[in-house]
Amino acid sequence: MPAPRVTVYTTPTCSRCDMTKKAFTKAGVPFDVIDVSENAQALEMVKALGHSSAPVVVVEGIENWSGFRPDHIARTASLFAVKA
Repeated sequence: MPAPRVTVYTTPTCSRCDMTKKAFTKAGVPFDVIDVSENAQALEMVKALGHSSAPVVVVEGIENWSGFRPDHIARTASLFAVKA
């Protein structure tokens, strides 16, 4: 089964967004970044998920959350771990 697509919805001055992106990068998790201050459709989608603060992380088909969540990041990273 292929790894899920991970998207981080951010804003330009969000320190929690930066921490989340750095943690995913350090864990080797590929992710897309979408700035909701420049993408009204993405902002509406994030709101529809029930979130009102950045970052919002969507792990396609699995889960979504808001804020810097090392526990969720670690769980997502385990989906990308090489299986021997």
